[in-house]
Formats: sequence, structure tokens, C-alpha cells
Amino acid sequence: MENGAVYNQTTEPQGGKAASCLCTLRQLPFARLLLKAAQVLLSFLAFICEEIVESCILCGGLYFFEFLSCSAFFLSILVLIVYCTSAYETFEKDTLKKLDIWATTVVGVLFFIASIVFAATSDKSAVETVAIVFGFLASIAFLVDCIQMLMEKRKMKEGKLENTGNTQNTQENQPLNN
Repeated sequence: MENGAVYNQTTEPQGGKAASCLCTLRQLPFARLLLKAAQVLLSFLAFICEEIVESCILCGGLYFFEFLSCSAFFLSILVLIVYCTSAYETFEKDTLKKLDIWATTVVGVLFFIASIVFAATSDKSAVETVAIVFGFLASIAFLVDCIQMLMEKRKMKEGKLENTGNTQNTQENQPLNN
């Protein structure tokens, strides 16, 4: 007992995998990765451009656009981080896809509305116009991503329906006593 043999099994480190936060791009196809990156970039540029606006007469549209552009930027970067890191493995895949579809749709629609409101209430300065353009481009990127995800989901449902056809010759449909 003096050599420490009693404690060997409890004090030696286990040879398991360490938690890592490595970046991986396996979860997203290249087209969706580009859309997600465009969402982050365009919403960030829209936010930066509206922050540069020095004065406004009707500021409600500006504040609404500011809130949504900032929210869209943080939400899109969070989704991109989840898809591109090992955090993706901790979530249930179906739940993550549903959350991504809903978040992308809501942000895209609200960003589009905010861009329209800001365009209607802006003072037509150059910086405001650039922010509005980036806002519309970002909302289009969100909505295109949403449409792409919905089409993919529909295609997967149709594939499942075709494969689960009721055929008479399968073992499940045969009597038990034969």
C-alpha cells in the first residue's frame, strides 16, 4: 500500500475525448453556408450604416430598423456559430432545424418591414439610403434561406411518404400463422 497502488484507478485521468470547440462546416451545404454568412454580413452592414446617421426628423423608423438590424445580426451569428462548431452535436437535429426555419422566417419578414418603414420615414440622406439597401438585401438573404429550408423540408417529407408505401408482399403484411 505504500506505493499507491490502491489509488491508481481513481486518480489516473481517463482517456476520453476532451470537449472541443473546433470549427467545422460539415453541417451546412455550401449554398446555405454562403446564405448564412451573407445574412451576418448584410445585417451587420445595415446596422453600422444606420448607426452613422447623424440626425433624423421622424426617428421611429430609424429606431425600429436599428433594433431589428442589431437583433438580426446577433441571431444570425449565433445560428452560424451553432452550425459551425461542436455545439451542433448537443442539439436535437429536428428541433434545431425547426428553430432555424422559424427564426429565419420571422427575422426576414420583420427586417423587410423595418426596411420599408425606415425607407418611408427617412430623410433620404446617402447613409440612410445605403442602410436601407443593406436592410433589403439582408431581408432577401433571410427569406431566400427560409424558402430553401422549406423546400428541403418538403422534399424530405415527400421522400418519406414514397418510401413508406403499403405493399402487400412485405413481411409485416403477411399472416402470422403461415
